[in-house]
Amino acid sequence: MSDTIVPTLVSLDEDLGADKAAVIRALAARVVAAGRATDADGLFADAWAREEKDETGLPGGIAIPHAKSAAVTEASLAFARLSPGVDFGAGDGPADLVFLIAAPANAAEEHLAVLSKLARSLMQDEFTSSLRAASSADEVVQIVRAAIGEAPETDEPAPAPADEAAAVPAASAGAAAPAPVPATSTAPATDPSLEIDGRPARIVAVTACATGIAHTFMAADALTAAGAEEGIDLVVEPQGSSGYQALPQDKIDQADAVIFAVDVDVREPQRFAGKPVVRSGVKRGIEAPKALIADAVAAARNPQATRVSGTAATAAAGGDSGNNGQRGGWGTKIQRILLTGVSYMIPFVAGGGLLIALGFLLGGYNVTENAGTVIIENSLWELPEGGIGQYLGSVAFMIGSTSMGFLVSALAGYIAFAIADRPGIAPGFVAGAVAVLMNAGFIGGIIGGLLAGFIAWWLGRLNPPRWLRGLMPVVIIPLIGSIVASGLMILFLGRPIAALMEALNDGLTSLAGTSGIVLVGIILGLMMCFDLGGPVNKVAYAFATAGLASASTSDIHAVPFLIMGAVMASGMVPPLAMALASTVLAKNVFTPVERENGKAAWLLGAAFISEGAIPFAAADPLRVIPASMLGGAVTGGLSMALGVSSLAPHGGIFVLFAIDPWWGFLLAVIAGTIVSALAVVALKKWVGGKELARAEATPAVAVPA
Repeated sequence: MSDTIVPTLVSLDEDLGADKAAVIRALAARVVAAGRATDADGLFADAWAREEKDETGLPGGIAIPHAKSAAVTEASLAFARLSPGVDFGAGDGPADLVFLIAAPANAAEEHLAVLSKLARSLMQDEFTSSLRAASSADEVVQIVRAAIGEAPETDEPAPAPADEAAAVPAASAGAAAPAPVPATSTAPATDPSLEIDGRPARIVAVTACATGIAHTFMAADALTAAGAEEGIDLVVEPQGSSGYQALPQDKIDQADAVIFAVDVDVREPQRFAGKPVVRSGVKRGIEAPKALIADAVAAARNPQATRVSGTAATAAAGGDSGNNGQRGGWGTKIQRILLTGVSYMIPFVAGGGLLIALGFLLGGYNVTENAGTVIIENSLWELPEGGIGQYLGSVAFMIGSTSMGFLVSALAGYIAFAIADRPGIAPGFVAGAVAVLMNAGFIGGIIGGLLAGFIAWWLGRLNPPRWLRGLMPVVIIPLIGSIVASGLMILFLGRPIAALMEALNDGLTSLAGTSGIVLVGIILGLMMCFDLGGPVNKVAYAFATAGLASASTSDIHAVPFLIMGAVMASGMVPPLAMALASTVLAKNVFTPVERENGKAAWLLGAAFISEGAIPFAAADPLRVIPASMLGGAVTGGLSMALGVSSLAPHGGIFVLFAIDPWWGFLLAVIAGTIVSALAVVALKKWVGGKELARAEATPAVAVPA
């Protein structure tokens, strides 16, 4: 592993700007100048998004802006000693020691472990004092390298870091996970106010921040030190990006109370079920650890105290009013629930969509007609008439179609998982499958997942007899949850959607027979972009393909072919627009995950896979869907006005040979993509303000007890 800090990353007593944004930007530029990142603006945007979520100033004149960023190619520490200091939001004044912790988006565990050691060293007065006294960049580099365990350049042995125990690898495969941190007390007798039944209180704690690099470990050390000073039995489980080593279950069982000092979800929260719990943001664990300990002891003595749920623990922070780590209301929780479902759904969309595109490329636009037959009746040793291209194209198309078939079920299943943990998965998947059966699309999947999740969560809160408890998560909850959630979908959702589809289909057929062909294009464009593969989208597509099947190819510019061209062009706009906006126009208003999704959305959109925009729409529907509809309307109307016809029902740019005029098709798609991309960027920048979701999606969200 190369050196994490080098002299070119150090700035001593330079004027980097009057505010923290200027300082972070200057340090990001240093990382790029040192050849350790590719895009200073991208690194700054990721670090600034973290800063806006929760300021990184800490007591003692320290600030640690940090980010995991796709712009970073090598884990790095950039350091600035400022004179005068700059306000980073700490309560005791400006910061004069600033570390920018820059980690690659897919940082190796060894790098994350090194970066977390730095965060823990910042809790030691001797470390910060030596940085303030350093006379050169080389001296700063030696001090930091010694603290983080990289080979120092002097012959003096490097001092063992204070968190040596936490650097012990976990037993789990390959994870450089920090071990639980015990408080070894050398303090006088425990304050009676911190005793339970005449003995020192026993507290266990979990710390976790959004990136899992800095605050996680600083809070763990602060709580550990406070526990030792107060003379109580306190053990902390830091859940960092480099993994974590779970607390021994007997230690949890013996604990009087639990502290969750976290900004994200606690992993495996069911281990703490039934324990009195105090929740706060991770930053409070750094700034007020003794107050958290006092709150935990008070909760242990209070029979009415909030306890960790039996099926899932609430993710993160609540705590005192004004606490920076405090989470939002139900709107924020629902958004995070949806993001969880989307994060698990993305592999189905990306993998399946790209395979479908490959199928069109290899097998031609008519691969959809007989792909199943080709696979069943032929093999590599007995190729069909179309040769190996048709065979491999059919294989790719069928695998991709099968993968896409799981899309709605996976979305619903993991939305339910985000609410109710594992017991919600089966009811959620079933409700998602029923949504597909009822032609409810991804909107039905969202509704079904929410229904299944909340039903499973409610069932998990019941207190059944002991003999029944073992059956609850594996039999009772999946059974009742599936019956109720899917039954509600069938009884109350299916018929309204079917009626809506029929009405839309009749209306479009009537309009297409009049002179309002451009208006039909606009309407079809709006429909294609409204729910991205859902029932409204499917009505428009079914309307187009039904006409295509009955049309004669003697007139390739007949109305059915014009409708097909407008539908396909419009359906390409949402993913292409999201790709353009998130990877080119305004990266800073999209999360790192969305920017990665945007890269895949280029090819998905080009192949007419509208579902490539679902991750964006599910996370931010009130901005993404209207912007997509605007671009789709432009494309649909322009396609009709230019007389673009398509003999192919699918394929996007991979079937340009079946589209006439091809240049008109491309022009319509490009125009709508630009309009939609500009609209979504404008909406994200100027509508909703700080509500923008800049935090990375996490794998599970749970409902508060």
